[in-house]
Amino acid sequence: MKYVLIIMLSLLMLNCNEKKSKVVVAADIINEAIEVSGVKKLDSSVIEFIFRDIRYKAVRNNGNFMLARVMVQDGDSIFDLLSNNGFERIVTDSSVKVPDSMATKYSSSVNSVHYFAVLPYGLDGKAVNKTYLEEVDIKGKTYHKIKVTFNEEGGGEDFEDVFIYWVNTNTKKVDYLAYSYKEDDGIGLRFREAYNERFISSIRFVDYNNYKPKEANVKLQDLDQLFVENKLELLSKIELEDVRVN
Repeated sequence: MKYVLIIMLSLLMLNCNEKKSKVVVAADIINEAIEVSGVKKLDSSVIEFIFRDIRYKAVRNNGNFMLARVMVQDGDSIFDLLSNNGFERIVTDSSVKVPDSMATKYSSSVNSVHYFAVLPYGLDGKAVNKTYLEEVDIKGKTYHKIKVTFNEEGGGEDFEDVFIYWVNTNTKKVDYLAYSYKEDDGIGLRFREAYNERFISSIRFVDYNNYKPKEANVKLQDLDQLFVENKLELLSKIELEDVRVN
């Protein structure tokens, strides 16, 4: 009985060490991707870009931030601002009261565009959990497959979203990503393929082919294999124009 207990404890410790090792390895790989992409420079920066005819601007200063989008509707300039102080909408020169439900929607929309524009920026945050899944081949190249989740505290409004990043074992760059998110009628899935890589002020920017599964009841972790098998549908293109970095 004594030896059985020792064996069980040894197996438990081995399993815990293996899980810890996977977390450490995943964090190291993501940190390498962050380093190669140059996005740490964004900690103190001003960037601007146009996405789908709307101008976006991000001002970051070592933890303080202001994420904005600027639209023109019916001759009025509309500024949606998301900062450490929350969300604010300004129409022309006046702050406008927005119902909480709409403020949440606008805030999420602004944050989402800025989030994807500068990936893998922010994936080294304290609220980010990273787990190494496996090594896979996509289109003749080898990738580390990393799962990313977020703590509720510090993880933002969409902390329940789950991401997977495919980091090229050779270049250390994120070439593919996938994520699940809540919809009114269930869970939505997306898979993105990076293209049009360019470095602006030593910071990597990419555009994406944005795919969704052709069939229902698909698992997030299987999207890479479905992509290889041409079982994903091209939904849209995520293209950033007139990118500027100061």
